Amino acid sequence: MPLSVPSLSRRAARLLRTSLFTQVACALVLGVLVGKVWPDVGTAVQPLGDGFVRLIKAVIAPLVFCVVVTGIAKAGNLRAFGRIGLKALIWFEVATTFALLIGLLAGNLVQPGAGMNVDPSTLDASAVDEKTGGGSLPSTSEFILHALPESAVGAFAENSLLQVLVLACLVGTALLHLGHTKVPAVLPAVEQVQEIVFAIVGFIMKLAPLAVFGATAHLVGQYGLGVMSTYGKLIGVCYAVALLFLLLLAVALKAFTGLSLWKFVRYTREEMVLALGTASSETVMPRMMQKLRHAGCRDDAVGLVVPTGYSFNLDGASIYLSIATLFIAQAVGVDLTLGQQVTVVLMLMLTSKGMAGVPGSAFLALSATASALGVIPAGAVALLLGVDRIMDSMRVATNLLGNCVAAFAVSRWEGALDTERAKKVLDGEVVFVPEADEATPSADTPVPSQPAGATGSADLGRPVSAD
Repeated sequence: MPLSVPSLSRRAARLLRTSLFTQVACALVLGVLVGKVWPDVGTAVQPLGDGFVRLIKAVIAPLVFCVVVTGIAKAGNLRAFGRIGLKALIWFEVATTFALLIGLLAGNLVQPGAGMNVDPSTLDASAVDEKTGGGSLPSTSEFILHALPESAVGAFAENSLLQVLVLACLVGTALLHLGHTKVPAVLPAVEQVQEIVFAIVGFIMKLAPLAVFGATAHLVGQYGLGVMSTYGKLIGVCYAVALLFLLLLAVALKAFTGLSLWKFVRYTREEMVLALGTASSETVMPRMMQKLRHAGCRDDAVGLVVPTGYSFNLDGASIYLSIATLFIAQAVGVDLTLGQQVTVVLMLMLTSKGMAGVPGSAFLALSATASALGVIPAGAVALLLGVDRIMDSMRVATNLLGNCVAAFAVSRWEGALDTERAKKVLDGEVVFVPEADEATPSADTPVPSQPAGATGSADLGRPVSAD
């Protein structure tokens, strides 16, 4: 008797029910349609996206703390942790500087702002102040001081990742100093909290399609698609340079680790679409850390490189800032000399490090750069108000992939990467299973017994045979 083949509609319905990637992709398309046809509805559903981001942000600080503490305690070598931090900073500085330089090169070659002939006096500079809330980027000393926690509770309450990271390093170091015999219950407790946090992340991720729908509908409804024609050249240059930079990152990843960036994108396609739909890389930070550890990166490397990269490795933002600086100069008819462009690079190398978590940070960085040059009117930054939100997808994707490549590269550099496991995971031979799905089996699914001595914290996402 021949086997019955499910109809196309049934297969589509099953895919929509079981695949988060399909759900998020459909929500993205639906959000564009609703925002275009019913802009008011698009604005009304914005809280769906904002609410999801708030939920994810609520678990990021405890997640980073648990991963770093367990990573240091299990590694058993504080010097190795220090080497990872130093190598990560070296990688970040090289990557962001290269992103700035390639952005400036593209801006000079294509000249996206040439011919606009904008009169700066006609621009409303107060609109930039409204966008930034009248704030400013922190100075170097302020940035360093802000990274040091004034209160243990405050670091978590304010969701300050660098402060949480410092606290986690101190706690992990104290655990190593005291040894497991003096505080035998602490590390298992932290590991259990970590499992709870990842389970919560799994629950929240089920709301991802609603978040993408709300964020996309609001974006299209508020800004429309007409901005694409007005700023088409600038948008095209930024996205093309970002793509070129990612191709170069892929080459670097292959050279350092032998891994394929395309296979990694396929492995994290759900997270990538979610990040693009919500225009926030923070929404996928917990799952990206989970998947990187599942793909063979050691706990301490992931726990240090990824959170630190969110402040120090903003490759997409660096590309945008360098091109945007040339764009506004060209738009108002200012021809920057080579010396002034070198000044732009040096300024942006500093200002881009303090951007994370600051409202309107891109405008603040551009305003500071314009003021430092003294030849570009500060009000000219207002030219970018209409297009800045469109650039979020480019910045988010480039920042996110840049941090993930950094995690692989630094792990390999430190000998903290299981290359064979990473290849099997990216080839689909070892399947990632979210902890929330493992923890909530159906009523008629038998729960497999766990071997004696096994712990769930050693590996996030149980290895499962692909067949």
